[in-house]
Amino acid sequence: MSETARPETGPRGRRKEVIGMVISNRMQKTIVVEVARQKSRAFYGRVVAKAKKFYAHDERGEAHVGDFVRLEETRPLSKLKRWRLKEIIRKTTLAAETAEAEAVS
Repeated sequence: MSETARPETGPRGRRKEVIGMVISNRMQKTIVVEVARQKSRAFYGRVVAKAKKFYAHDERGEAHVGDFVRLEETRPLSKLKRWRLKEIIRKTTLAAETAEAEAVS
């Protein structure tokens, strides 16, 4: 039989990604990210905003509240965690100021 190569960009090889804002980082190695989506209603076309929270694994604890991050889908890591931090898109300025204040003290 001839072997067929499966394309890596197919539906099985691709992991879902979402972009959202960190709303909590109080847990160890876990962040809570709120992803806001806008959807147009079918009949009248009114745009409605929806928001959903995702629990994500942050191994090094580098994300802070207010940061915009990209999450990648992964295997279940706990009861609620099904995502992991892929990258920090935009850091908040407030976290940098508090980190400098703690370093000075």
